[in-house]
This record gives sequence, C-alpha cells and structure tokens, in this order.
Amino acid sequence: MSDMMCTVLVVDDEQHHADGIVESLERLNVKAIAVYNGDDAIEILRNQPIDIVVTDLKLETETDGLAVLDEAKAQNPEAEVILVTAYATIETCKEAMRRGAYDYLVKPIDVDELRQIISKAQDKINQTASRQPIEVQPETRAFRYEGILGTSRAMGHVIDVAKRVAPTNISVLIEGHSGTGKELLARAIHDNSPRRFNPFVPINCAGLTESLLESELFGHAKGAFTGAVTDRKGLFEVANDGTLFLDEIGDMPMNMQAKLLRVLDDGIIVPVGSSRSVIVDVRVISATNQNFQTLIEEKSFREDLYFRIKGVNITLPALRNRVEDIPLLIDFFVQEAATEIGSEVRGISDSAMTILCAHEWPGNVRQLRHCLRTMVVMCDGDQLDVRDIPPEILKRRQLSSASPIESQTSLSLAGRSLTELECQAIADTLSETQGNREKAARILGIGERTLYRKIKEYNL
Repeated sequence: MSDMMCTVLVVDDEQHHADGIVESLERLNVKAIAVYNGDDAIEILRNQPIDIVVTDLKLETETDGLAVLDEAKAQNPEAEVILVTAYATIETCKEAMRRGAYDYLVKPIDVDELRQIISKAQDKINQTASRQPIEVQPETRAFRYEGILGTSRAMGHVIDVAKRVAPTNISVLIEGHSGTGKELLARAIHDNSPRRFNPFVPINCAGLTESLLESELFGHAKGAFTGAVTDRKGLFEVANDGTLFLDEIGDMPMNMQAKLLRVLDDGIIVPVGSSRSVIVDVRVISATNQNFQTLIEEKSFREDLYFRIKGVNITLPALRNRVEDIPLLIDFFVQEAATEIGSEVRGISDSAMTILCAHEWPGNVRQLRHCLRTMVVMCDGDQLDVRDIPPEILKRRQLSSASPIESQTSLSLAGRSLTELECQAIADTLSETQGNREKAARILGIGERTLYRKIKEYNL
C-alpha cells in the first residue's frame, strides 16, 4: 500500500461504536475522525477533504447514511464510502451501489474485514491520485481529451459536457452519425472517471438476436442451451465496477429492452438458465446513429428505457459541421499513420489540404482517417500531394459552372491543374459561406490575408 495518508470519516450515532472503529484503524496509515450524527458528518465533508467515509446506514438524525454518501460524492467524486448496517437487504445494497458506495458491512463488524476493505479503498485512491490529469493546450487552442481533437465551437461544447459528466456515475447517451467517434468519446469519459482502473467493455447491439444478446450481456449457466458447455460470465459481470458501452442501442430487440431496463433499475442480473442473482455496479454509456423520437413513435424503442439511458445527452457533430477542425485532424492522422507504418511522410501540401478540407466526408472522421492512412501508404515522397488522394475522393470533387476557368456544368478533377483546383475550392467555399471571407478562410485552413490575395489573383 502507498505511503500516502488518507483521511477517514467514521459516522455512527452510537459513540462507542464510532470510537471503536477509529481505534481499530490505528494500525493503518490513515487519519481517522469520528462524528456521532449525520449533520456533523455533512458539515465536515463540506469543510475539509475526506478520502474515505465509514457510515452507519441508520442514524437518529434525518440525515441518514445514504445522505452522507451523496454528500461525500458531491464534495469529492473519488471519495470511497463504506456503509455499515444491521439491516442489510438487497434493495439497500443496490441503492447504495447505484449512488456510488464502495462496499458495505453488516453488523457486528469484523474488524479485520473492515481494515482489509479500507486498505483496498486506500490503494484505489492512491492509484487515482497518481494518474496525470488531461489538460487543454491553450497554445494551440485545441481540445485534447484522450485523442479527441478540435478547435471548433461544436467540439468545445462536447468536451465541456464530457468533462462535467466523467467524474459522476450518471448514464450517458451519445448520438451522432456513423464515424463521428462515439466509442472514442465513451472511452474518454470512462478514462477520466473514478472507474478508469476497471474494465471498459463495448458491445454492438446491432445484428444480434434477443437470445444471443441476452447471453452476451447477462451470461449463461452450463447446459442453458445447446453449446453451453460451461458457465460463462456476461458483459455486465465482466464490466463490474467499470463501464459498459452499448453501441447502436437503437437496434436492440424490444423484448431485450425490457430486460435491460429491469437490470438498470435493479442492478441485478440473472444468467440465462440460472437461478443465481448477481449484483453488479456498472456505469452504462449508450450510443446510436438513429433518431430516438422516430423509433419511439414507431414503437420500436421503449420510451421508459430511453429516459433511463438518457441521463446526459451528448451529440457529436458531423465532420461537415466542424470543417474548421479538418486541418488539425489531417495533421494528426498523417503523423499517426506515418509513425505506425514507418513512413517518411511528414506533412501534406497546401493543394491537397485544400481539396480534403472541401470534401463533404459522408463517413465523417472515420473516413478521413482511413483516407489519410491510404495516402501515407501510397506516397513515394515525404509530403502528401494531390496525386496521393484516392480516386473516389477526387471523383466526388467536381468543378461547377461557377468556376471562372471552366464553364462546363460538371467536370471531374482528373486532368485539371492544381491552379484550377485551388480556384474552384475557393470559389465553392465563398459560395457556401455566402461571401463570408473570415469563415471561408477558416474552412480552407488558410489565413485571411492569403485568401484575400488568392481572391484578387483569381479575380473572384
């Protein structure tokens, strides 16, 4: 165990019990404080840092152990709370775990067991404290949140919400088109939460039958069905104390939705073919690329489940709605691919950057990343250029009749000069921004002075 000392608050309205617990913790590297009612506990939690709380569930004041638990988590999301009760019930334990309790003990307390639990809690706190926080880098004005990049206002809002919800246990629903990075954001939320040292378990709900999905999520007992030759833990049990990511939850079968709702409400799973109940403490993050209101209206998704998983909603913008982030993403993906492949590529030409920034990217960030990986693999030099852009990207980029160079309605890029391509990209962008040169410069990834010079040069 680390040498770092933790502060333990012991709450029990029977003074001799509280003092006895404090005395029993003298062997541990902790500073223990005893209080004898819930109100005093709340006061201490609000005025000094507390790492671990050991509290009786039933207190004589209106402020009971669950209220102390809530206050401890509100003041310090990484504080660990151990509940003590003489009336342990499944319902009480489930409620405590849902609110973030670390563990619970039944009276009379086994002192050795209490010491062991506190030692484990202290180890967990010390591990968390040793983790370096993720910081925004103001010099680039770029948000960097576990691999998520962007300087746009839209992504700034996403990062702000993610930072707020990460330390909590609240459910999160991530919406967005395919390829926008929903799983990456879910991992970032997990990696910045108190659960970061426990499993992050993803599952794609699309295409799985009800029986297969039930077995995957809840596990099964030996002999539950043909092929079940051994007991198998489900993903809820695998993800215990961690995070379960339910991707494409909008495709989940209706009957399975009812079973999932019960588990989310009760915190109890029953493996297929078993009578054994398992209490789990899992944070659920869900994602979809579908419109939930439409699904609910079509009776293909339960409205009560929707409200249960939608604790906090985060919508990831399509890449076409955050075009000012494309240059930053391109530079990042080029460096990433070059390092992984061992390529000598170190950058990208202005002409190629202009074309890629003007592309609509229907596959979003995923498509952009795959495109740049292909370009790095096929590049013969140390800089990506127009000739390295995949043909399907070039074919989608057509010259319009608005071009001062070409009057034809639609021409492919093949055979066009770089000057023509640059002129067309600027003309299209100015048209899209309704002549807003400041916005056009951001989209094109060039300075405003450069844009003004190009406009004059091409007589636009």
